[in-house]
Amino acid sequence: METKINRWLILIASTAVLLCTGAVYAFSVFAGPLSQLKGWSMEEIMLAFTINAAVGPITMILGGLLTDRGAARWVIAGGGVLFGAGFFLTGLVNSPAMLYLTYGVFAGLGQGFAYSACLSNTIRLFPDKRGLASGLITAGMGGAAIIAAPIANRLIESQDVLAAFRILGIAYIVIVLVASLFIRKAPEDYRPAGWQPAAQGKNGPQINLNWLDMLKTPTFYLIIVMLGAGAFSGLMIASNASVIGQSMFGLTAAAAAFFFRFFHSCCFLCQLVLIEQLFWSCPLGHRF
Repeated sequence: METKINRWLILIASTAVLLCTGAVYAFSVFAGPLSQLKGWSMEEIMLAFTINAAVGPITMILGGLLTDRGAARWVIAGGGVLFGAGFFLTGLVNSPAMLYLTYGVFAGLGQGFAYSACLSNTIRLFPDKRGLASGLITAGMGGAAIIAAPIANRLIESQDVLAAFRILGIAYIVIVLVASLFIRKAPEDYRPAGWQPAAQGKNGPQINLNWLDMLKTPTFYLIIVMLGAGAFSGLMIASNASVIGQSMFGLTAAAAAFFFRFFHSCCFLCQLVLIEQLFWSCPLGHRF
C-alpha cells in the first residue's frame, strides 16, 4: 500500500529518542563518582546496570506487540518518559535498593519499550532500505554514549553525580516528548512511491513466519546465540569502561570519558557499516 508519509522524519525522530535512552550505556561514567559520593561498593552499584539489562528485554517484547497494534507513538513516548523519569529519580537515591528501582527497573523498562517500538515501526517504513534504517536506529542507541559521556562528566565535575542524573533525566523527557510528535504509525504493507517488492529474492522466495513458527526453526536459535554472545561481551565492557580506565590505568575522569567516547565511536561506525552490509545482506538476515 502506497501512503504519503515522511518516513525520513520518523527515522530522525526515532533516532533522537534512542540517542536519549542509549545513555544507559554510559553508566560507567556515573558509577565511580556515585560510589565515592555514597560510599557504596562498585559491586552494589553495578548491580543496577545488571538489573537494567535484565528487565529491558521484557518490555522489548511487550513494546513490539503494542507496536503491532498501532500504538507505536504512545509506546515510544511512554517508554522514553519512563526512562527519563528513572534517570531523574536516580538523582534522588539514598540507598542501593532505590538505585535498583530507579535506574535498574524504571530506566530499564522504559528503554525496552522505546527501543523495540522505534526499531519495529521504522523498519516497516523502509522495506527498500531495511539495512540502512535498522543500522541508523541501532547506531543511535549504541552511539548515545558518545554524547552522554562528556556531558555527564562535565556535570559531575561542575556539580555532582546526582545533579547530573537529574539534569539529564529532565532533558531526556523533553527531547522524547518533542520527538514523539513527529512519529507516525507505519501503515500496513507500506510501500514507498515507485518501489515494488521483488517477486523472489536472490536466496529464494521470502518466508514469513509468525512468532510461534519462528521458535521452531534452528535458525532462530543460531541468531539468538550469535547476538547473545556479542551483546554479552559488549555490555560487559561498556558498563565498566570508564571505571577500568581509572582503576587499572590511572586515567583521570576526563581522560577515561574521552576513551569511553572513542570506544563507542568505533561501535557506532561499525553498526552503521556492518548491519547494512553483513546482516541484512546474508541469508540469515532475510529469513525472518
